Amino acid sequence: MEMTLHEHVTSFVLRMTVLLHVDLIHYALMLPPPSQVRMESINMRHTLSWRPLQVHCSTAVLYSVQFQGEFELTILDGTWLDVSECQNIPQAHCDLTLDLGSDSDYNIRVRAECQSRMSPWTQLSPPFNRKDTVLTEPHMVVSAAGHALLMTFDETPPTASISVMVWKQGDEAQMYIYNISAEETVLHVAALQDGEVYCIRAWMVLEPQIQSGSTEIHCVPIKGAPVPWKSPTTVVVTVLVMASVLFAVFWALIHCHLHANCQCLHKEVHKEALPRSLRPDWHVDAALSTYPSEVCAHVQLVHSGKQGRFKPVPLR
Repeated sequence: MEMTLHEHVTSFVLRMTVLLHVDLIHYALMLPPPSQVRMESINMRHTLSWRPLQVHCSTAVLYSVQFQGEFELTILDGTWLDVSECQNIPQAHCDLTLDLGSDSDYNIRVRAECQSRMSPWTQLSPPFNRKDTVLTEPHMVVSAAGHALLMTFDETPPTASISVMVWKQGDEAQMYIYNISAEETVLHVAALQDGEVYCIRAWMVLEPQIQSGSTEIHCVPIKGAPVPWKSPTTVVVTVLVMASVLFAVFWALIHCHLHANCQCLHKEVHKEALPRSLRPDWHVDAALSTYPSEVCAHVQLVHSGKQGRFKPVPLR
């Protein structure tokens, strides 16, 4: 029996009602999609973040992230790839630095899951290109070594380089620019003039049109290494001066010793009395012998006539 038009309409309405109820039930069981999805990229480090869901769930809400680059979109017919490190993670952020390996535009999306309940995907808008990364000024340490400058940098982001400008203070018109790759961390600039002051500033470069701000200007004086002949000469001069001084002292000592009237040494020598402990307890009195005064008299010799003898006769 053929169905009447009224039956067809009734059957269609019933089917639509059932499908609508099913969709409503399914939507009621789904989680709300993550919101405030944004990408932060600094020095080629790309971090996707979103606002955590505020829903009732007996377990932790987990998140998964997928990306789609130019190759996936055109060659793989719009395939989405999972970010391996960001599948079913409880954190509300994901590091995509290693996954976004080209300078093309990337579509990125994230969804939430709680037990058997899932949320719709939330896609990042607009697509992200790593050329949009923000470059910060490099961290630089400058030091002088002899007639050279040493500039040390922190690790440079991949595909980026550092440009360094060096000039002599007061001669800004004569500047030299050096470029070092991401693998290098030290720049050595040699053959600089002794006694001059050199100034340096540096900045990071991703492409000619993508550069960071520059560092503060660092000015360093150049003090050359000691000249090799200076130390031996100083030693020789010191030895000659000391020898001359010693010769003068010895000559003065000998000259003063040969001249009795020289008082240069006697003035410096003082005779000190013996300490009491070294003095003897006994005394020696040297008795001086007294002799009577010698008596002198005049004597006259008179010949006695006997045997030729002379007889002394005192004079009165």
